[in-house]
Amino acid sequence: MEKEVKKKIEEMLAGMDCPKDFKCTQGGFERLCTAREFGIENYLECLEEDPSECPFAFSFGYRHMCQCPLRVYIAKKLKK
Repeated sequence: MEKEVKKKIEEMLAGMDCPKDFKCTQGGFERLCTAREFGIENYLECLEEDPSECPFAFSFGYRHMCQCPLRVYIAKKLKK
């Protein structure tokens, strides 16, 4: 992982609260929720089976959106 990306992730971790205790960061981002980028800058489409369980997900028409800044950053920078 690039030094700049790692530093940005560390800054994000320090500046936000996560009700999931940042489980996504454990094991080199191997425990990420299922989401995909679809062209909107600060959001992902949430593809989890039950998105209502996530405090960062919200319904938008027929889709569920993810607004977790860390998850969005990981998707866009690390393509995960």
